[in-house]
Amino acid sequence: MQSRTSGDGKDGTHRERNNEILFLDASKMGAMASRKLRVFNDEDINKIAETYHKWRNVSPPLEGQGEDYMDIEGFSKAATIAEVQKQDYKLTPGIYVGTEAEEDDGIPFEEKMKTLKAQLLEQFEKGEELKEKIKANFDKM
Repeated sequence: MQSRTSGDGKDGTHRERNNEILFLDASKMGAMASRKLRVFNDEDINKIAETYHKWRNVSPPLEGQGEDYMDIEGFSKAATIAEVQKQDYKLTPGIYVGTEAEEDDGIPFEEKMKTLKAQLLEQFEKGEELKEKIKANFDKM
């Protein structure tokens, strides 16, 4: 009798995955309930479960019944044993999934930097004004 979790893909429902590991990085999902406890909502749990099932299962037999698994930059990666071996068998998900691609807002770096510098200088000025007001209030005491 064949084990349901053998991963050999011979049951017709699941694909062969003996030489593959699915890495999921859910560190940006959910909300921190305390310094050590991260709580996931139903949407987060569904995304994790759907990703696993897409990776585990054979392609859907009929159109409209789901999608094939695809790596998602910053979230999931199906790594081969050879890829894990190249990383000295480290099993930290972030090594494999990478980071999410940031959207480019179209503003050139030089222009952004000029704006940020101006904002910072303005905040320095306001900080100096507040410092002088606080000193004046101390003198009144």
